[in-house]
Amino acid sequence: MSVFPMERLSVMGLVEVLKRFPELYKRRKGLITSWCTNPPDLFIGVDAPDFNLHIEESLKAIDVPTVHYVSPSVWAWRQKRIIKIERSVDLMLCFLPFESSYYQDTSVDARFIGHPLASRLPLDLSRTELCEAFNLDVSRPVIALMPGSRGGEVAKLGPAFIETARWMAQQRPDLQFLMPAANTHRFQQLSDMLAEAGGELKITLVKGDSQKALMACDSVLIASGTATLEAMLCQKPMVVAYRMAGITYKLISRLLKTRYISLPNLLAQQSLVPEILQNEVRPEVLGPLVLRSLDDQA
Repeated sequence: MSVFPMERLSVMGLVEVLKRFPELYKRRKGLITSWCTNPPDLFIGVDAPDFNLHIEESLKAIDVPTVHYVSPSVWAWRQKRIIKIERSVDLMLCFLPFESSYYQDTSVDARFIGHPLASRLPLDLSRTELCEAFNLDVSRPVIALMPGSRGGEVAKLGPAFIETARWMAQQRPDLQFLMPAANTHRFQQLSDMLAEAGGELKITLVKGDSQKALMACDSVLIASGTATLEAMLCQKPMVVAYRMAGITYKLISRLLKTRYISLPNLLAQQSLVPEILQNEVRPEVLGPLVLRSLDDQA
């Protein structure tokens, strides 16, 4: 049973979170009061560290064992969060192989458990089967457009991805475009964007099926996030893009301690895929990179 829609927690950034802070604070305070009154035997916080760590700290203080699933990116920015993590978490479960080492000198028991996607991808489906399922021509190249799963991400990246598709179609009329929507809300949001974009551009919009879309495509224009790991496991070339509020970007870019933002590059610690950020997220920058990825075998 969900106490409130998880969509309400799906917000990233600094300015973006501030807009919803009163609601998030109220919900978090209510959960802490409820669970401190009637303590669970075990608490597992899934991601959302700025929300869950406060709950975990309160519960650990009354001797409830706490587990946090998915380590915060302390290796990238805000390293001092480890102090709060020590106060809040008994067991930290890490997705990435290098993360557990950041807890070696702390009281937190951190363990690398691997990423669940690694055992699920790639799907045992042929490109021919999937193209037929999506009503695409298997003989023509397919570009997947994946502007994110959160409303804010889609609002910032969706129009740029659609215009990039238009730009690419002018260069390569043989291209086909496939856009999977994460859920019903994103499907409607993207439908509205496509309707507003108008013109002769044809983009096949589907609800869900992001992994199948990745298996069907030849290359993908994709928002930075877990989806880039999915694309990597499906062995698809990609161009990674991301936009956030201007103030958020200025603050975070000064705090970042890593050269990369996408999981393929972070895991390899080298630039395997292009990363395009903020004002550079526009068709004349993204389009040539995606087209090059179709022909660049390396």
